[in-house]
Amino acid sequence: MVPDPALPPTAVPEDDLAPRWTPTRIAVWSAVALLGGIAWVMLAVVRGETVNAIWFVFAAVCTYFIAYRFYSKVIERYITRPDDRRATPAEVREDGKDYVPTDRRVLYGHHFAAIAGAGPLVGPVLAAQMGYLPGTIWIIVGVVLAGAVQDYLVLFFSMRRGGRTIGQMARQELGRVGGTAAIVASLLIMIIIVAILALVVVNALGESPWGVFSVSMTIPIALFMGVYLRYLRPGRITEVSIIGFVLLMAAIIGGGWVADTAWGAEMFHLDRTTIAMGVIVYGFVAAVLPVWLLLAPRDYLSTFMKIGVIVVLAVAVIVVRPEITVPAISEFASGETGPVVSGSLFPFLFVTIACGALSGFHALIASGTTPKLVEKERQTRFIGYGGMLMESFVAIMALVAAISIDRGIYFAMNSSAAATGGTVEGAVAFVNGLGLMGVNLTPDMLTSTAEAVGEPSIVSRTGGAPTLALGLATIMQQLVGGTAMMGFWYHFAIMFEALFILTAVDAGTRVARFMLQDTIGNVAPKFREVTWRPGVWLCTAIMVAGWGSILYLGVTDPLGGINTFFPLFGIANQLLAAIALAVVLAIVTKRGRSYFRWLWIIALPLAFTAVVTITASFEKIFSPVPAVGYWAQHNAFQDALDAGETSFGTAGSVEAMEAVVRNTFVQGTLSIVFVVLAIVVMIASVVTTVKALRAGGGENHEDPAVPSRRFAPAGLVAGPAEKSLEKEWSALPAEKRPVATGHR
Repeated sequence: MVPDPALPPTAVPEDDLAPRWTPTRIAVWSAVALLGGIAWVMLAVVRGETVNAIWFVFAAVCTYFIAYRFYSKVIERYITRPDDRRATPAEVREDGKDYVPTDRRVLYGHHFAAIAGAGPLVGPVLAAQMGYLPGTIWIIVGVVLAGAVQDYLVLFFSMRRGGRTIGQMARQELGRVGGTAAIVASLLIMIIIVAILALVVVNALGESPWGVFSVSMTIPIALFMGVYLRYLRPGRITEVSIIGFVLLMAAIIGGGWVADTAWGAEMFHLDRTTIAMGVIVYGFVAAVLPVWLLLAPRDYLSTFMKIGVIVVLAVAVIVVRPEITVPAISEFASGETGPVVSGSLFPFLFVTIACGALSGFHALIASGTTPKLVEKERQTRFIGYGGMLMESFVAIMALVAAISIDRGIYFAMNSSAAATGGTVEGAVAFVNGLGLMGVNLTPDMLTSTAEAVGEPSIVSRTGGAPTLALGLATIMQQLVGGTAMMGFWYHFAIMFEALFILTAVDAGTRVARFMLQDTIGNVAPKFREVTWRPGVWLCTAIMVAGWGSILYLGVTDPLGGINTFFPLFGIANQLLAAIALAVVLAIVTKRGRSYFRWLWIIALPLAFTAVVTITASFEKIFSPVPAVGYWAQHNAFQDALDAGETSFGTAGSVEAMEAVVRNTFVQGTLSIVFVVLAIVVMIASVVTTVKALRAGGGENHEDPAVPSRRFAPAGLVAGPAEKSLEKEWSALPAEKRPVATGHR
């Protein structure tokens, strides 16, 4: 690569980026390590009747700081080895639609918003049934060694391949059989994942005028921000951030006012089927519009709320210091028939808490929209590894919120209506009948809590979102407003969760379109042209129809679609993570002998997630326990129908029984397909890896290197050497200085 001699350097030398180890810096990092160590001891060793919630915050934050500063730096130095002198696909292929060099701060917001869907909010809440310690360890340790590693490496290697999807990367690296299996698995799993994400949104917004209004208003706000940055005030990232934040707060506050008016309550009080239709239409539109117009600014906008709420919640935990009475490991950790989630701690904890620790969905985003927007190669560590650490923190805060409420209320909210009867009296009898130590639920506890949050009932509000909202409201009202503000904080949290998850739906739809275009492009190369609008519209319509049909099935399910499909979501998500890690393992091995000693960084999480997901899949397919096995439940309900029964188990009508039979058939069939495809990909990866190890490397499928003509810092804050180089670029005449979207 020969740089343009008329331009300043496009990269800071590696030696200038490394900070010097001064006594002050050593003392600071020693203090971080000490505080983190104390927090872990308090959580895992010194366990009394209660544990203070502040130790969750300290254990998580200190671990994240150390992991990002040291472990991710090892990955960057010895595995990815980025080169900022090299142009990224966003620079080489810039088209103003899908390939757009984007300021790292805006892109971090977009990427985080896209990956942070239902998983980090819902999964930890459901897994709290098993106690606080297993989930805490998996969320924090899992993200450091597995989740953030996958996100970073997939993002980097996709960027080096022109923004290729994980399926197309598999086809290049693993051959026809392994690649085809990966493509089919990715497409099918993507449909399930986006459908479940959309279903959580629909359930959160259903019959909620406040939530519908506030979330709807984020769309025109994002459109305004996109036009503002593109045409009105190019590059004014701080300016538009302030404007966007103010407008978002106005939408949230205005939502409460609108919901209290007669016309607002009538206009925005929508049933779940109507909202589902709206989400489907939105998904199509968001996937075909230019990325700078809606997707990136909307995700960036929602990041204000996502990160802001989680940080404020963490501060509230430190100030309020709530005592947690949930046991470290609960009575349900070793059983298979827990009232919230079925199955034992291993392997089902690790698939219930997917996002937040390790998520295959992230591999689709990291090989979908984000690699087409990266401005400089070194930024992939901040965006990929750093973005995943933030999602893990979201999961920890969700877990803390869930376990901060009374344990009896937790089970009353998360047990099915079939178990509680949907009544206060039924919930009290059911929960007290579980025989939990220290739990004595009374009717007044349920009715007074419902009154405090402004809801007619909190019994059997399954799906995780209401529980998280109640936990957040319980903590926040102690910091601001007292019990009089419980209703505000509860509904604010419900709206926050809907906005949080919806951003993953729009990005997921766009990635699904990329995946299908790439797949069809193997037969009809014209479809690979992302600027060919007929291909864009057709592929978007096909994928939206796929996940939209599953969404409609879930919305109209008489038993509640989230209860039916969430286990499949978790297993499919983790199987996709195994596929992504398998592809990355083959890529790194092919890079040559100098990388071989670092393969354990990828092989370790790959081996663990392979064992977990294959075991979970086999239990779901072959278990004779109806509460665990898809086919066991399918056969039990089918036999009841054949015998003329009008109700059975959790189904109170023939219609509900037929829905269980239909949905368990879909689940069981897809589980078989998913695990078979994943095993094929992993076998192909092992074969490819062994061949590359014996040959000392393999074929390089990276795009040819092109000299970069722009500069940007690597992290959130520019270092001294980067600031110096920024001044050189700022001194260039305007016509010679490339400016990225949102770049100051």
